Amino acid sequence: MLDAGHELALVLTQPDRPAGRGLRPAQSAVKQLALARGLDVLQPATLRDLDVQARVAAAHPAFLVVAAYGLLLPQWALDIAPGGALNIHASLLPRWRGAAPIQRALLAGDAETGITIMRMDAGLDTGPMLAQERIAISAGDDAQSLHDRLAALGARMIVAALAEAAAERVRAVPQSAQGVTYARKIEKRETEIDWRRPASEIERAVRALRPVPGAAARLRGETIKIWRAAVRGDAGDAGTVLAADAAGVLVACGEGALLATELQRAGAKRLAAAEFLRGCAIARGERLQ
Repeated sequence: MLDAGHELALVLTQPDRPAGRGLRPAQSAVKQLALARGLDVLQPATLRDLDVQARVAAAHPAFLVVAAYGLLLPQWALDIAPGGALNIHASLLPRWRGAAPIQRALLAGDAETGITIMRMDAGLDTGPMLAQERIAISAGDDAQSLHDRLAALGARMIVAALAEAAAERVRAVPQSAQGVTYARKIEKRETEIDWRRPASEIERAVRALRPVPGAAARLRGETIKIWRAAVRGDAGDAGTVLAADAAGVLVACGEGALLATELQRAGAKRLAAAEFLRGCAIARGERLQ
């Protein structure tokens, strides 16, 4: 938006959060860029504060542009800009309304996803659509790679949508009542691998949970995260280690088997299977939970 010549009157981003080993407060990438460009930044913990409302109103915004902000917008925020609040949503609405559309698309094995530019209303991603574009999900995509491609697409689309809206050429299309799904936040229990599931589903989960929070298994009571894996056709009792060598740790699933090629012990580095096994030997016949 900046490079396209738009004036950003005010930037809202989440408060600084503890990060890293020292848990020191860290600025979001949005805040860092805004400060580098000399923009005013506001970091409210809540949008219910009257002082926050006054500060936003004083900026006299023509539009609000929202991307993964993390706070629900109250009605005053939806109404404060004449052009409305435009949301860059990372799914093909009405599929995957909600907080984790990228991860949910990967978990479900969707063949495609995309970006929807929508005008926000009081519902959860229910507002009318101004633009929508699709991209294919590749077999190697994880949450990070898909996020990065969608971010680039969303950046291009919001610039085009703002130009169309400013010229009063935009047409808002109501979302279909058919095909609605909800992308709830990833819960901790969903990060725990259930070896009774088909290997293909577990492999999708490994990609959907990478780079955070990671897919987890239990070995001898210790949590092991699996960061990269491939599906194999071998069979056996679900959770049983069929082989463990330089190629990876092969674990039987409900259907097929999963070859874990990058693993991590708690507090240690992510390692390729060969290096991991040098520090954590796993025998054929052991069970993962």
